[in-house]
Amino acid sequence: MQTRNNISLFEGVDRVAVALYLLLVLSGLICVASAGYDDMIDGFFNFRQNHIKQALWACAAFVVGLFILLLDSRYYHMYAYYAYVGALIFTAGTIVMPEAIAPVTKGAKAWYELGPVRVQPAEFAKIATALAMARMMSNYSFSINNVKHLCRVAMVILLPFVIILLQNDTGSGVVLGSFLFVLYREGLNKWLCIPILMVATLFIFSFLFTPLALLIVLVLLFTISNAMMIGGKWRMHTIFVASIGLGAFVLYGLSAMLWGGALSGYACLVISVIVGVVVAAIYAIRKNIISIFLTLGLFVSSMIFVPAADLIFESVLQPHQKERILSFLGIINDPAGIDFNVNQSKIAIGSGGLFGKGFMQGTQSKYFVPEKHTDFIFCTAGEEWGFLGSMAVLALLCGLILRLMKMGERQQEPFSRIYCYCVAAIFLFHVMVNLGMTIGLMPVMGIPLPFMSYGGSSMIAFTILLFIAIRLDASPTKGLSALN
Repeated sequence: MQTRNNISLFEGVDRVAVALYLLLVLSGLICVASAGYDDMIDGFFNFRQNHIKQALWACAAFVVGLFILLLDSRYYHMYAYYAYVGALIFTAGTIVMPEAIAPVTKGAKAWYELGPVRVQPAEFAKIATALAMARMMSNYSFSINNVKHLCRVAMVILLPFVIILLQNDTGSGVVLGSFLFVLYREGLNKWLCIPILMVATLFIFSFLFTPLALLIVLVLLFTISNAMMIGGKWRMHTIFVASIGLGAFVLYGLSAMLWGGALSGYACLVISVIVGVVVAAIYAIRKNIISIFLTLGLFVSSMIFVPAADLIFESVLQPHQKERILSFLGIINDPAGIDFNVNQSKIAIGSGGLFGKGFMQGTQSKYFVPEKHTDFIFCTAGEEWGFLGSMAVLALLCGLILRLMKMGERQQEPFSRIYCYCVAAIFLFHVMVNLGMTIGLMPVMGIPLPFMSYGGSSMIAFTILLFIAIRLDASPTKGLSALN
């Protein structure tokens, strides 16, 4: 029988994941070389060219990846909390450091600058948070349905999120919200996800619709959710919630007619909702339908949040972030200003046609798209490689994410499974947001495309994320039961 000491350190490494990684890095280097080539610098292989710098970062990242494969997989479990605390201190350091070391860049104080090297600690905080989550949730005593345990996990996510927000780097902080997918995979009650989804939905709808339209939307949403929660008794409960909604509409109209001059639309809305909730509560008590109270609680909480959306929008978000949201929603139109990046990106992608213009032939992405080699790297692939090339890049990214999920599902121990899903969630969020903002389907957040966007911090951080997952998957024991 073969012992652990006789097993090669590289045995069990997922070669498909490594191959997808190498293809994505190569694709990114080609795009950066095309988009970021500087004609004013003599020589294609000059070390001042962006693609040469990126190639050096890619080589350094691959060396780090090989080192990760050489380490014992148990170390990632043992030192997860230490890495998490260190990452919090490292990330928070940019806030208190002088600008000579942590300069303000594009309104965010989120980088360390040490000579020619710039490091973004938020990228590494994602790794530490994923490890800490996996460590906490893999304990034998942990239960996803235990409120106290769930609050601890929430704190693990919220601490780096708050620090990153204080850096004014909202885009990197929002990425941590992708861990909700991991919690859902581990058994989080799906109805606990509704308030989070409703917050995002209502925040957007509050800018687009009147109070009456919001009431209609909420009644429809909670009619469906209530019917689903009580086991699909659609007819009775749809009639019930619809009746409450109809009564609320009538009260809304009456209050607007009687006190329209003295009360705002939200005040009239609150009056109608209060009456509707009281009637619904009486009905629920008489019929002994406890699930309706959850629906009503979510309904009331949502209506409380709607007026607060304006306050959050005005006091929390920065001016450029507010402009991006309003532009995305179509409330403002500024083709020469806030909309310029996205418009030029869409023109570049559309001009590529089916087969593209060819390597270094993309005039639109090279000369008109800002941040063409970083956040908007995908428009270079769209213009020069065409629709087919863009789909090939998307296939590589999706293939890697699916591979990580497959790696997670075949783990025997929860630590490795949870970590693999954390990495998959981070990659999925980055891909969705980055590709979405280049084609105008998402607000611009400044989130890089994994392994393709220019940047040393993101290249090394994504590589560490992936190779730790590969190392855990390659472990002969496929888990860490001895340490739990």
